[in-house]
Amino acid sequence: MKKLLLSLALIVGFTAVNAQTKFPKETLAPQKTKVEVKKKIDALVVGDAPSQEKKANSTIDFESKVVDYGTIEHKSDGVRKFVFKNNGTEPLIIKNAKGSCGCTVPTWPKEPILPGATAEIGVKYATTRIGPFTKMITLTTNASKKPVILTIKGEVNPPAKEETVPERKTKGSPVEKK
Repeated sequence: MKKLLLSLALIVGFTAVNAQTKFPKETLAPQKTKVEVKKKIDALVVGDAPSQEKKANSTIDFESKVVDYGTIEHKSDGVRKFVFKNNGTEPLIIKNAKGSCGCTVPTWPKEPILPGATAEIGVKYATTRIGPFTKMITLTTNASKKPVILTIKGEVNPPAKEETVPERKTKGSPVEKK
């Protein structure tokens, strides 16, 4: 058995070593590559679309990127808002806003936000889900290639249980089965 395993190991080792591609010594040396740098010139022509490569000079500055619901009651109002301002020199466009799950639904302005203008992003959390929660809203804007992450958190209390005492029949004695 030992001879068989040793033979098998030698065959696998020999195959693995010879399976590698061998390169001549001249290809192992570092190669010099020629890099060409081209300048991009944007000409302003009537009817031209703005260049996608040009970074927009718009910003999105939030009063707070976290909304804390605190402890709320079951099936209470789950609507909150994030207030932000465009402090840039060009209009801000929110391309998309996406909640981390179906229980978090964001609403955002579809029209461009002008420089210096303030706007809101609404968020509705489904308060039918009981317990603590932390959810993310991801914004895609023209202000940055990196998405903006907003957070909501809080805790939903379970519904109040009604305290009822079962009714007890006190009329007569129990019926005997015959």
